Amino acid sequence: MRVSYSDAKRMTKRLKFGVLLSGRGSNFLAIADTIARGALDAEISVVISNKAYAPGITAAHVRGLHAHVIQPKGLTREQHDAEIMRTLTHHEVELVVLAGYMRLLTPGFIRAFGNRIVNIHPSLLPAFPGLHAQRQALEYGVKVSGCTVHFVGEGLDDGPIILQKTVPVLDGDTEETLSARILQQEHIAYSEALRWIAAGRVEIVGRAVRVRN
Repeated sequence: MRVSYSDAKRMTKRLKFGVLLSGRGSNFLAIADTIARGALDAEISVVISNKAYAPGITAAHVRGLHAHVIQPKGLTREQHDAEIMRTLTHHEVELVVLAGYMRLLTPGFIRAFGNRIVNIHPSLLPAFPGLHAQRQALEYGVKVSGCTVHFVGEGLDDGPIILQKTVPVLDGDTEETLSARILQQEHIAYSEALRWIAAGRVEIVGRAVRVRN
C-alpha cells in the first residue's frame, strides 16, 4: 500500500490537527509553540481529552483553542470513539495527533482515519511498546533509548515509523531521569515529523516511511 501526503498543501492552506490528550499535554504545548513561532505550517483545530481536569485542556483554553472533554463513563469504547470522531469531523480535522492520550483507539477509529493518526512513544520501537517503556529499557539493560514518532496501526504501538531520536542510557539512570531526557527529544521530534507531513514530504510504502527533500 502506498499513501502520500504530497497533496497536503493543496487540501487546505494549513493542515488541520486534532489533538487527543489525557494529561499535562507537554507534547501538545511544544507543538502549539512551534506553530505559534511560525516553524510549523499547520493549525490546531481542536483539542480533546477523555479527562475533565487534564491540565492540557486548561492550557488549550488559555490559548484560545477549541477544547472538548469527552468522558468515557457510561459509553462503550466504540461509542466513546464515535463521539470523538464526530467532534474531529465537525472541526474538519485532517490529521489526528496523539499527545499523551492514554486510551487505546478502537479498530473502527483507526480505519476511519487510516494513516492519518500519529503518535509518539518513549522508546525506539519496536522495542518496549506499551506502558513504562523507560522502565522496560532500564530493566533490559539497553545502552541507548529514545523516542519514536509513528503512524498508528491497529496493534500496540505499531504502525510505520516516521522519525526516531536516540538518548544514551547513563550509569545511575532512574526511570525518572531517563524519562526526562527522552521527553526533551520528544518535543523536538514530534514537531519535526509533523512539519514533514504538513509540507507534503511524507510517503508511506508498506511499512516504510519515505521523506522527500
